[in-house]
Amino acid sequence: MKQVVQNYKSGELTVLDVPAPGCKPGGVLVRTAFSLISTGTELMKVSEAGMSMLGKARSRPDQVAKVVQSVATNGVPATYRKVMGKLDSYTPLGYSLCGVVEEVGAGIDDVKAGDLVACAGNEHALHAELNWVPKNLYTPVPDGLAPRQAAFGTVGSIALQGVRQGEPRLGEVALVVGLGLIGQLTVQLLVASGVRVVGADPDPVRCELAERLGAAACGDPGSAAVESAVAELTGGHGVDQVYLAAGGGSNQPVELAARLSRDRGRVVDIGKCSLDLPWNAYYEKELDVRFSRSYGPGRYDPEYELEGRDYPIGYVRWTERRNLACFLDLVARGHVDVEPLVSHVADFDDAVETYQGLKDGELKAVAVLFRYPGQGVEAAAPAVAVPAVSVKPRPVRAATTPVRLAFVGAGNYATSMLLPHLAGRDGVELSAVVTTTALSAANAQRKFGFAAATTDLDAVLGDDSVDAVFVVTRHSSHAELTRRALLAGKAVFVEKPLALTEGELGGVLAAVEESGNDRLQVGFNRRFAPLLREAKERFGLRSGPANLRYLVNAGRLAHGSWYLRQGAEGSRFAGEGGHFIDTASWLLEADPVSVYAVAPSGNEDLHVVLRYPDGSTATISYVTTGPSGFPKETLDLVADGKALRLDDFVRASVYDGRRRQWVGSRLPKARDKGQNAELAAFVRAVRTGGPMPVPLQSLVATTAATLAVHTGLASGAPVTLERAR
Repeated sequence: MKQVVQNYKSGELTVLDVPAPGCKPGGVLVRTAFSLISTGTELMKVSEAGMSMLGKARSRPDQVAKVVQSVATNGVPATYRKVMGKLDSYTPLGYSLCGVVEEVGAGIDDVKAGDLVACAGNEHALHAELNWVPKNLYTPVPDGLAPRQAAFGTVGSIALQGVRQGEPRLGEVALVVGLGLIGQLTVQLLVASGVRVVGADPDPVRCELAERLGAAACGDPGSAAVESAVAELTGGHGVDQVYLAAGGGSNQPVELAARLSRDRGRVVDIGKCSLDLPWNAYYEKELDVRFSRSYGPGRYDPEYELEGRDYPIGYVRWTERRNLACFLDLVARGHVDVEPLVSHVADFDDAVETYQGLKDGELKAVAVLFRYPGQGVEAAAPAVAVPAVSVKPRPVRAATTPVRLAFVGAGNYATSMLLPHLAGRDGVELSAVVTTTALSAANAQRKFGFAAATTDLDAVLGDDSVDAVFVVTRHSSHAELTRRALLAGKAVFVEKPLALTEGELGGVLAAVEESGNDRLQVGFNRRFAPLLREAKERFGLRSGPANLRYLVNAGRLAHGSWYLRQGAEGSRFAGEGGHFIDTASWLLEADPVSVYAVAPSGNEDLHVVLRYPDGSTATISYVTTGPSGFPKETLDLVADGKALRLDDFVRASVYDGRRRQWVGSRLPKARDKGQNAELAAFVRAVRTGGPMPVPLQSLVATTAATLAVHTGLASGAPVTLERAR
């Protein structure tokens, strides 16, 4: 088998052919699918190996002390031979991976061959094709969690143990110094614990990433921004905890911790940084300094790690293995998102080049994964189900005039893009608005003339006079509110997305089947844009496959936007990507059959390639790093010697041979992305009892394709959209 090794004397890195380990009792033999490079610990080790002997000695004074002791005990010649022999040997790298159990040793009954497990340990979870892992250093991977995400288990456990040592409480404020891999995970774990977080790191890209993942504010530790944020969040008292997740020889982190901690605050050392504590500062505040020992209780105890002797849960609640399982559960349930941390995925055979790129600074990364060839988890193509809509709709009655509408939610989109088109429309009555806070309901009632304002959703759903319900709330509630409204017999207009998971989508369709009510519309408005509809009509029919390119210059979100809460509300693309997929599918007049998604590192940009049954393809480039003055949406469709061009819903043109036809004015005019026409079509369908503006199967297919983007990013492979038969 192959394994990444390093010669500490020469600094040489290589992928070496070594004998495969056997499967011993008390553990399992695991074939690696993905292993994670610790860009902190491992790079420090790699860098040290490239130093001179004097440099190595300076960087590891603890080892020098051992050499001195050995000289006193064994003499210079024997010590020299021992040290040189150890230095001039290959040593392994790696300690965090996910793989498939290949063989089970005697005494193991919690997993079987073929199971997916996450593994830990710098002697057992190595960058190698096969590893023997003792019982307390692996844990089964939760259903649905991708192998590349499960490979974060060990580093996640390190961050989790650090957070446990800080004993965070709801409502507290914490400072995380160092926003590398461990720091980013620490930020998310604290946010999940109900703690407000300030981050400190000299790298602005890492600061921005931490803010996207939930930090209240981040900045350079040497700037005034961090101190200002702490003062604002704590009323000048200082943070409750400081987590030192930085490395290097600077004493700045511990000095910053003293300055920004409250009286009797807690300082937790997770990383490996200088700890020359300024005595007066720590004494005067009586700061509680704590160390976090790697993955948790059991670490460095051979009886626990090698012999499998667990600690009783009544005495030691969180051990290494329990921390590992807990972290994977948090990722599986969406409370921690590791995908934005993945800067690069390299083939295992390219390990040496990858380490060299990291060491030289050519590859700037928070987390890097090695992908191993020939594994079942990799060979099995990922798939997302596209449920079939096979319901016998109940008879639909035409609504009386006026059509009575209720709104659930009255946020910015509802009040700026929907309600202005409905307020005062002939044949429409705004019957009721439901919000979680009384004041927002009252404001919507005053501005748009709702007959009633309430916080009681059940009352509105139980009101037989209400014909249709608009669901315009945060993304995480869309599926459940839609399900309830369908079961109540209402026609439903739900803003995108319809669902954030396959389970949520299944729940909506189960409500359709149970109630016989398929009166559903999702707010995919771009297919209703007058300019685009006219351009499509002029483009005409096509006989061959088409190529479509859609560039979305989404821009950066404002700090504090709820869109940044990816764990609860899904990613930005999960929230609005359905718009662009639906537009492409409408133009190509088919539903996609596969999705391939890739994401550059360090931001939320991603590229999605959709394949259609007739061989057509659509590429959606969703970028957040473009200039603000550039058009937000540009689209090109090419087929049969013809081309359609859309410029931000302001101008459009169709090329047929050498002729160019303008659609609409050549001069810029107001953008019309189709909301008014979409609402008119929905109201007409409700009033007449006619078919909904978009077939339900199309809404389902677009939602499934949007979900497949996340699956594809996690797996690194194309995702098949499997239609139920």
